[in-house]
Parts: sequence; structure tokens; C-alpha cells
Amino acid sequence: MRIKFQNYYLQLTQTMHLLPKIPRNLIVTFLFLCGAYLSSRILIGHTGAENNSALVFVLAVIFISLLTDGFRYGIIASLIGAFCINYFFMYPYDQFSLNYAGYPVAMLSMLIISSIVCALTSLVKQQVTEARKREQKTRELYALNEKLNEEKNAIQIAAARETIRSNILRAVSHDLRTPLTTISGAASVLLASSEIASSEKNLSLVQDIKHDADDLIVMVENLLSITKIRDGTMPLNKQEELLEEVAGDALMNVRHRYPNVAIEMDLSDDILFLPMEPMLIKQVIINLLENAIRHSGDLEHISLHLFRQDHWAVVEVRDRGKGLSLEVSRAIQAGRQFERDTSGDSTRGMGIGLAVCQSIIKAHNGFFAAGNDPEKGGAVFRFGLPMEDLEL
Repeated sequence: MRIKFQNYYLQLTQTMHLLPKIPRNLIVTFLFLCGAYLSSRILIGHTGAENNSALVFVLAVIFISLLTDGFRYGIIASLIGAFCINYFFMYPYDQFSLNYAGYPVAMLSMLIISSIVCALTSLVKQQVTEARKREQKTRELYALNEKLNEEKNAIQIAAARETIRSNILRAVSHDLRTPLTTISGAASVLLASSEIASSEKNLSLVQDIKHDADDLIVMVENLLSITKIRDGTMPLNKQEELLEEVAGDALMNVRHRYPNVAIEMDLSDDILFLPMEPMLIKQVIINLLENAIRHSGDLEHISLHLFRQDHWAVVEVRDRGKGLSLEVSRAIQAGRQFERDTSGDSTRGMGIGLAVCQSIIKAHNGFFAAGNDPEKGGAVFRFGLPMEDLEL
């Protein structure tokens, strides 16, 4: 029986809440006033003149105040209840009269008591609502605090991992640099030997050793540059330099290592004189040219173009090879730090080289971009350095 009553009550409550606010409040007020009237009619039939209709209507006002919005409906119910008590349940019946002794006091007392009860009930409802809001806000703040703590812990863990990784890379790079330099030097001595030169097979093997040792030295230097720049331990020693001279030194270095590769250099009519760390910018240009040589599949149409664009000194490296993969293009265009795994040939250092380029250019407050040439094909790498206006 109790379960059925609860089900009926829930269904009625859900149905009432589907109605708009004002009609719902009027219906609740009307139903409880009718209930109070019917209950008082029943009581007066058994008690005669001595009835408790005033208490019944006060009880109805309490329920109306609880189930309606605000306290105006309770006040209205108090006025209607006072009138009904005087008209229907006080002598002379079925007419309104204040001529008898005690009637005005009874009417006024009923109105005051009902209004006070109504105001107190509304205040309790308001406090309950505010308490629920505070509870909800507290839960949201607690959830937000938990989320912030989780993010803080994740950041701390990521920072710790990055520090450990950088320390390992730095230690390994330092340990590898000396033996690799020794191998490269020993290979150079062997190449100068007449005994090695007389044997084509041995000469090819020693040349491969020298080439791979030099490649590994460049990769080690790139790793050291990445860890130092990211850790902030490599301060930029900027000085005014001609970008054409820095690019020329980088091109001579690459041509020396790859004498059979033709690289076209296109200089701008403008004089690109700007503050930079020349050794780092030279390393960026070398990395881009070597990436084009190693990964493009094109050794005949590699070009190095220097020009001015607004307040930027721009360096552009082009080839007509197989172009960049979609993952590499998206990573660079989105400005995300380039990861080795997005390279199609990470074992040869493409990912490390581009990561170094991004870090160096970012440290110079420049921009780094890459994409594919839709007309001629191939990859296009471009970076820009901010120029200072030297004109007075």
C-alpha cells in the first residue's frame, strides 16, 4: 500500500512539474483550499459550532507555501481561508460578519498566524535551495580541484620524464661524441693511405665508415642542441650577421660532404642583415639541406632561396622529390614539437634534425613551416627570422 502511494505521488509530482509555473501554483492552491473546505465541512457536521476549521486552513496554508514558488500564494490562501472560515464555519453561517464579539480578533489572528507560517516556510525553502546550490557548487569545486591535481601530477610526471630523458640523451651524446670523432679521424687517415686506395673494395668500405661516422656525429650534435635549447642551458649569443654569409658557409659545408649533389642558391636583392646566433642558424640550414639530400630522392633540383618578406628574413629549401608525409606536414603546420616517430626514416635522423630546427628557430622568435609544392612536387621547408628596421 505504501509503495503504491509513493508511486502515485511520484507520478503526480512529475505530471505537475510538466505544467508551467503559474498554472501549477494556482492548481496546488486551489486543491488544498478545497481540501481544507471539505475537511472543515466534515468536522462541523460532527462537532457542531465547535470546530477546528481555522487549524485546518492554517495547515492548508503551510502545504501551499511548501509546494508553491514564493510566498504570495500562501498569503492569498490565508486571505481566502480567513474569508471561508467567517462565511461558512462561523455564526451566522453562509454570510460574512464581523459584528460579533471576538470575530475581528479571530480573523486578524488567523491572518497574522497564516502569514507568519507562510513567511517562515518560504524562508526554510529558500535556505534549502541555497544549501543545495552551495552543495552543488562545493561538489563542482571539489571535482575541479581533483582534476587540477591530476593535471598537476601529470605535468610534474611529464616534466620529470623529460628531465630524465634529456639527461640520458646528454650523457649518451657526450659518451658517443669522442669515439665517433676517433672513428671518423681514423677513417680519414685510412683514406689517405695508398694501401686502401689501391683496393676498390677496401676504399668503398672505409668511405662508408667515414660517411656513417660523420652522420652519427651530426646526429649527436643535434641531440645535444635539442637538450640544451629545451633546458634553457644554451643561451643565444645573438649578433648582427649577414644571412647570406651564414647560408653560404652552410652550403659550402654540405657541398664538401656531398660533392656529387648540385644545390642551387638564389639570393635576394635585399641585404639580409639581422641579429642571430650564426652557428645555430647555420646548423638549421645544414639540417634542411641534408634532409633534402637524404630523404627526398632528388639530387638534381635542390635549391636554397633567401629573400625578405615584410619584416622577416626567410630561408627556403626546396626539392622535387617524394614530398612530405601527411603526418609530418600536419605536425609542423600545427606548430607541434616534431617527434621522431612521425618521420618516415627516423633511423637516419630526419626527426632529430627537424626537431633541432624547430627548437632553434623558436628560440630566435621566428617561424618554421613545411609543406609540399602542388605544382612542381617535392617538399618545401621555410623558416623566417625577425628583422630589425635599421633605417633611421
